Amino acid sequence: MIWIIFGVFMLISWLISHQLKSKFKKYSEIPMNYGMTGKDVAEKMLKDSGIYDVQVVSVEGELSDHYNPLTKTVNLSRDVFYGNHVAAAAVAAHECGHAVQHARAYVWLQMRSALVPVVSFASNWVQWILLGGILLLHSFPQLLLVGILLFALTTIFSFITLPVEINASSRALVWLNTAGITNYESHPKAQDALRWAAYTYVVAALGSLATLAYYIMIYMGRRD
Repeated sequence: MIWIIFGVFMLISWLISHQLKSKFKKYSEIPMNYGMTGKDVAEKMLKDSGIYDVQVVSVEGELSDHYNPLTKTVNLSRDVFYGNHVAAAAVAAHECGHAVQHARAYVWLQMRSALVPVVSFASNWVQWILLGGILLLHSFPQLLLVGILLFALTTIFSFITLPVEINASSRALVWLNTAGITNYESHPKAQDALRWAAYTYVVAALGSLATLAYYIMIYMGRRD
């Protein structure tokens, strides 16, 4: 039964990822008004939000866009950075939404940032500890319990990420509309692109929860 659940999550994850790339490609063919690139959109949103200590830079990779609170940089993939289209505007504004969260001390972002060092450590070791815990289940069950606790931290991190991402998209869409960057034709498309991006985080969180439940079931059934 558990493998069926995993299979369903993998299929859903693939479908959403495929749909997200399809949406991005589709909305990359719709130009923005005034010839604004993703870089232009990002810099304007930061300025309008009163943020002057964050840089907008170009990075390699596809859909590699992210905000780095340590370096205070909005990192945009080349297609977004130089792109003059709805998808670029939506992604750029979303990443700036994270910069606004940082500047406004958004509580969910603070919680997420506080967990990053711990989750980074857990991610590096958890699979090895879980594997060892399963192999030594009957002689040393405590090892699997340690693995479960570490994996639980990554699951918690996934769920804390949800309000962070959704709020960043909400800030982005409000600003795109009020600043006149999008209009009645382009705004629903920007909203759709960010909605599908959010779905990837939802599936990841639910998949992590299902995996956590699987390991807990193994631990609870060790005496069978």
